[in-house]
Amino acid sequence: MLISHLQAIMEEITYDGDIKIENIPSLKDKALRINLNKDIYGTFAEIGAGQETVRQFFRAGGASGTIAKTMSAYDKDFSDAIYGIEDDKRYVTEARLRKMLNHEVNLIEQRIGREKQPDKIFFTYANTVATIDFAKKYKGHGWVGIKYQVQPNQEYNEIVLHIRFKENDARLQQETLGVLGTNLIYGAFYKYNEPKKLLRYLYDHLDKDQLEIDTINFSGPVFKDVDNRLMSLQLVKNGMTDAVMFAPDGNNVLPARVLYKKNILALRGSFRPVTKVNMDMFEKSYEMYIKENKVDKEKTQVIFEITLSNLRAEGEIDEQDFMDRARLLCSLGQTVLISNFKEYYRLVEYFSQYSKSRMGLAMGVNNLVDIFDEKYYRHLSGGILEAFGKLFYKDLRVYLYPMENEDGTVTTSENLKVHPRMKELYKFFKYNGKVVDITDYEKSILSIFSRKVLAKIAAGESGWEEMLPEGVAKLIKEKSLFGCESEEVMHK
Repeated sequence: MLISHLQAIMEEITYDGDIKIENIPSLKDKALRINLNKDIYGTFAEIGAGQETVRQFFRAGGASGTIAKTMSAYDKDFSDAIYGIEDDKRYVTEARLRKMLNHEVNLIEQRIGREKQPDKIFFTYANTVATIDFAKKYKGHGWVGIKYQVQPNQEYNEIVLHIRFKENDARLQQETLGVLGTNLIYGAFYKYNEPKKLLRYLYDHLDKDQLEIDTINFSGPVFKDVDNRLMSLQLVKNGMTDAVMFAPDGNNVLPARVLYKKNILALRGSFRPVTKVNMDMFEKSYEMYIKENKVDKEKTQVIFEITLSNLRAEGEIDEQDFMDRARLLCSLGQTVLISNFKEYYRLVEYFSQYSKSRMGLAMGVNNLVDIFDEKYYRHLSGGILEAFGKLFYKDLRVYLYPMENEDGTVTTSENLKVHPRMKELYKFFKYNGKVVDITDYEKSILSIFSRKVLAKIAAGESGWEEMLPEGVAKLIKEKSLFGCESEEVMHK
């Protein structure tokens, strides 16, 4: 009776005029709903920031039927004795978190007989976290996850995410972690069928300036239809982070792990779809980049970046359109960054968090002209000079791909035109080697533009296939991407 009454309170809907508003349950109510569910039973393993999540469940009351065990193997030797030693000797890693989840779930299965508890659904919540250091130089980060069932004897599901703290006080960071953990456990059990909502509910009772979630992956039977690349997009779309990254295998990856101390070559574009020009720009700029004195080929990471501004259609993000581009870039074996960085200097600043090594940006003429347009920097107190200080005074070089004009002439760094007020500034960076031309380009493909390809596809015309890298046209037809009718339909 109590459970039914509590659930009714949780699901209550109020109305403000014609707008339907869902009441956000308090942390105590969330924890209590979990505690009063007689079937949910599991363990909490928290390392590095106290036991802030399980504290919420103890305080809510009724925890004796839910919490099998709580622990914090805070000492490194004890932690190693329980979970083993990582190859890289680190503790705040995804590998460590997954070992914790697997170890604790196995213990539950071993110690609690199914004959005695046939209706129990088991879970393990775990986190491994480093809070802000004494010098306040590193704000701290961590891995948080839950491994759990929604039906007895069912295979386990997992939600694993990486967080970055934004607060400057260790105690506040601990409290924030406790709120996030409670939201995660509650969402895992009661919102798993709506993963997009589950994501948003992670910030219940939290502000975006307290915590950043920059990586999340869902797996298991209840998430079999979830595309982690699409969930990655939601993180940026909802303002939970400024950028996310996913690998060619479709899984989201931690940007810090991919970019740390690397030479980074980035290409920004709409890639709608990716064309021969895009790949020629990448290949030719890469050849030039790895010959640079300060570039180590073995430590070079290529990034294809799409900004949110390139994902919008009629003011909203077209998720299907995003997935079409993602499939194509993955098919070409590329690592993709989805960012909220409209300006290039913000992208370079982002990369600079992880690497001080030489970087490269490959771009077309129009992109470089936009960089020298003052209107993009009016929000900065120092205007365009401030932006350029953040952009070009890094160890950065721009590799410029030429543009063919309607009259057949070609625009390069030598003859491109910027605003008269920017002319001397452009010359300064050009003649100091910050902008270099890609000269060994494929002349025969300069007239290829993504918009032309899309127009041909939309009109049902032929000939667009030759404008794309090998295999891309076939994939577009097979998957009916960008509104293209499949080959089966075309033959009917």
